[in-house]
This record gives sequence, C-alpha cells and structure tokens, in this order.
Amino acid sequence: MTAPCRVRDAKPSEFAHIGQLMIAVYSALAGFPSPSEQPKYYEMLANIGKITERPGTRLLAAVEDDAVLGAVVYFADMAQYGSGGTATQERRASGFRLLAVDPAAQGRGVGAALIERCIAQAREDGNGQVIIHSTAAMRTAWSMYERRGFVRSSDLDFMQEALQVYGFRLALG
Repeated sequence: MTAPCRVRDAKPSEFAHIGQLMIAVYSALAGFPSPSEQPKYYEMLANIGKITERPGTRLLAAVEDDAVLGAVVYFADMAQYGSGGTATQERRASGFRLLAVDPAAQGRGVGAALIERCIAQAREDGNGQVIIHSTAAMRTAWSMYERRGFVRSSDLDFMQEALQVYGFRLALG
C-alpha cells in the first residue's frame, strides 16, 4: 500500500511531539516495559531530538499536510546506533530504530514509507546492509520487516535490562 504521506527530516519544532508520540506508542505495547520499569529509555524518547546530535543520525518524520503521522531514527553509521550487543561494531551498515506510527494512522502504509526511506538512504550512503532490532511485543512489525527482506540475525540479539531484543539485517544488493 502506498502511504498518503511524504517522509522528510523532522523539524526541531516537531521533536517534542514526536517524543510524546513514541512514548504513547511504546508504552501501549502489551508486554513492553513501562515507563516505570525503564525510565531511562522513556526519557530518551521524550528527548528524541537530542539523538540528531550524533553524526550521520536523522530523525525522519512521515507527514501529511505537515501533520506528523509517524517517525523513525536513521543511522548512517552503526557506531552511532546506541544499542546493546554487537550491532554498533558492524561496518558498512546503516540502521534504524524507534519506529513509531500514530495509532490513528496505522494500517495506511506510514511505517512502510519510513522503512523504505531508511533503506533508500542506506543505499545512498553506500552501505551494504541495514540493521534493526525488535522485541516480542513488536511481532506485528516483524512481518513488515520480513516482507522487505530483513532476516533474523541472532548474532545481533542482546538484553536491554530484562527485555530480550532481537536483531535483523537486510543485505543491500
């Protein structure tokens, strides 16, 4: 499905809204840690604009008539990715994290548009693969990733406090 949106860099004036959107989406996931269980994680979401201070890191927003429908953080260099495990040691690799779509816009291709933009950007950056992570609470997203060619890569798995995080990679040809 083609998204009725365009994907662009988020504006600094949108950072706080995007952070609150991410908090709302992630805290509503059944089986995902709550803000009281992982306060540092949710603090990072609330201040999501700070992540753009990392070299090669972009906060991308899917918008329709300048209303933010969803967002994702893209990393041109996995060294900036900021996860546990071995992902930050991957070379010639891009990644994305923290994909969130407003519940009112879910099912309209917004998440797919964000993913496709990240894949296209990784190609533009000359990288050979895209690395992402997900959790059991996000299994719905797994099929979206797998339809785009991402495969489970257990070598990228790690624990975020008590939460099992699963790695995926997409080879770019």
